[in-house]
Amino acid sequence: MKTVAFFNNKGGVGKTSLTYHLAWMLSDKGIRVLAADFDPQANLTSMFLDENRLEGFWPDDEHPHTIYGVVDPILEGEGDIIEPYVEIITEGLGLIVGDLQLARFEDKLSDAWPRCLDRDQSALRVTTAFYRALLKAADANEADVILMDVGPNLGALNRAALVSADYVVIPLGPDLFSLQGLRNLGPTLINWRNDWEKRRSSNPKTKFPLPTGDMSPLGYVVLQHAVRLDRPVKYYERWMNRIPPEYKKSVLGMERPSISPVSHDSHCLAQIKHYRSLMPLAMEVRKPIFHLKPADGALGAQLTTARRCYDDFYALARRIGQAVGLPEF
Repeated sequence: MKTVAFFNNKGGVGKTSLTYHLAWMLSDKGIRVLAADFDPQANLTSMFLDENRLEGFWPDDEHPHTIYGVVDPILEGEGDIIEPYVEIITEGLGLIVGDLQLARFEDKLSDAWPRCLDRDQSALRVTTAFYRALLKAADANEADVILMDVGPNLGALNRAALVSADYVVIPLGPDLFSLQGLRNLGPTLINWRNDWEKRRSSNPKTKFPLPTGDMSPLGYVVLQHAVRLDRPVKYYERWMNRIPPEYKKSVLGMERPSISPVSHDSHCLAQIKHYRSLMPLAMEVRKPIFHLKPADGALGAQLTTARRCYDDFYALARRIGQAVGLPEF
């Protein structure tokens, strides 16, 4: 089982939409997928489930069937994680439901992180709560891969989620803010990886599994905001050409990165078009764009675009699958 996190501390780069569509595509191709929503905004969950279903998961009192419910006993000092609930979306695709209350776990994680160096087993249980929940859910659902959606920040909540990840995919937009995001995100991932290794090596014997904390950068995906004749307009092309060297320098730690356009950069996993009017339509019917049909309201040019979306995500899913060792499709 492989775990892939989609992460950028800059919001609005298509992170959640990317996770959602890849989960569907991989599932369509026979890969058993578990989508895990670790963003307290729970946007991934709201893409999968309608409001009536969501209301059942978020009552006024306890939330036993969400990711918050899994860690609530730890937060309340009443025990360890409970068995995670997985919402079955379709055969081979399950969801660990997000929860706005998950933000309450942030302070607990911040407090536990330094105490892990002191071989404090309770601190280790807190820090590895997400990882152990993922293991239980993946085992129960025989998942081949877990796709994790996390919030756009560099806080303790995301650190605990990312420590659970084997790989990290970075969604980007062709703009100054994404470049600055890379400058923040890259060194942070390196620090988290090194800091976790210190904590892991300080605790050679535990009664529960510890993640390796690899967080290996798998590459980046660029969301193209504007395309003309299959080429980005000049304004965005200017920023896109600055992404490859910045990624190599900030994320991979290269001192003298080579300069190449995005289209020739091996670290660019895909350039995904902005599907604009099709996204609200897809969200309304709770489908990925490439599943839209005329009965859903996708007509004419929209239907043609939906089919192109399938090709884009099929190619991306194959590339990620091959990189992490998933079965061929």
